Amino acid sequence: MTGGKVHTVDAADTVAESIAITGGRVTRVGTEDEISSLIGPDTRVIPLRGRSVLPGINDSHLHGVWLGQMWPALLMDQMAAGHHGGEPPARLETSQDRRGAILRTAELLASLGVTSYTEPGLGPGEDNGASGCFGSAALRDYADLAAEGRLTSRVTALMLFGELDGASSLSGVLDGLRDFTPPADVPGWFRVAGVKIFGDGIPPMRNAWMDEPYLDGTYGGLLVEGASEAEREAVLIAMIDAAHAAGHQVAVHATGSRTTRTVTDAFAAAASRDGRDARHYIIHGDVISSRTLATMAAAGIGLNTQVGIPVATEHMVLGALGEDILPQTWPTRDALDIGVKLCLSSDAPVLTPDWRVGIAAAVTRRGLDGAVRGAAQRLAVAEALRAYTITPAWQDGAESWKGSLEAGKVADLCVLDGDLLEVEPEALPQVPVSLTMVDGRVVHES
Repeated sequence: MTGGKVHTVDAADTVAESIAITGGRVTRVGTEDEISSLIGPDTRVIPLRGRSVLPGINDSHLHGVWLGQMWPALLMDQMAAGHHGGEPPARLETSQDRRGAILRTAELLASLGVTSYTEPGLGPGEDNGASGCFGSAALRDYADLAAEGRLTSRVTALMLFGELDGASSLSGVLDGLRDFTPPADVPGWFRVAGVKIFGDGIPPMRNAWMDEPYLDGTYGGLLVEGASEAEREAVLIAMIDAAHAAGHQVAVHATGSRTTRTVTDAFAAAASRDGRDARHYIIHGDVISSRTLATMAAAGIGLNTQVGIPVATEHMVLGALGEDILPQTWPTRDALDIGVKLCLSSDAPVLTPDWRVGIAAAVTRRGLDGAVRGAAQRLAVAEALRAYTITPAWQDGAESWKGSLEAGKVADLCVLDGDLLEVEPEALPQVPVSLTMVDGRVVHES
């Protein structure tokens, strides 16, 4: 690929002119002259004509089975329209149903330039779930599709031993860690990395656990089982400790300031006991204090968040907690500045899986109504791109072989029909993705 803007997302954010790919790997990145010398009689040459080449997008929190069941319906769109979409889709009962949903998602993601994603929570806690999207059988379906060579995105999965968006028990987690055997990895394509735990709810519903009171004087609470607040806190910490001790990465849905603080302290304490680089992370992190961010940075704890949520729901959070909470809400800029590993993701089908919309939201913090929410937390385009590529590769423990366009890394990339840094951020969602490549194979081209 020659004559464009190759955003390598290396340590220096180098932008090159051209890139060469051989046998599924990046051979060289450099000037047009440097790359042209590698062209042979059987080489396919793609003139970029100023277009941008980006590392393949890694959506680090995306419900692939559920998205395939729901698409094109999105939960946030339904909420904005003031309804819940009528009857839910039919339950996915069979392997054929689930595989069909996964493959629908694969086709959609290929068209968007997404080459990796994290499926955040599949396991025995949801084997009897209403949707059929989150049970342990879906892990096997993913592994089988990967082994058959039918996936066009690399998938990292987390196990779920409690209910989706619901209560979990210490016995359920301990039993799952002891008795449940996930399918074996399919190297490069499918891996079960760890465990997801639901810590609390969400601030607009006043069921996120807060250090600060809601306007009605309540503080919310934890979802985990326990007879008292102190017991529930102890149970959550014990769950984290058990999963860490079993060698897993742990990701916790934590939105309230007290939940994010408690989980961060538990992660840091677990890591200090054995020194393992576990890469645990907070999911969502709606309200995080500066003290908690500092602990996260010092302990190597990641933050995985979706900026489309604050631009759509900030008014609901203010209605529950008041304006004094604003400096702590969705602190993407503060997290990066203090050294937290920041991943941006879609949580699809809550939000669209279109990363271009996600980057626009992170850079502008502008909602559909034109209002800017959290202007102090805005990111630069290059920072947002890193949060969709190399940092999610870090979350996956795979930054040595994917996430940036450097010699020797896998050829996972997408081509954007424009200059990423010249396009107005608000216009980015309208710039087409013209080509997606995974492992050196073109999986989408228009």
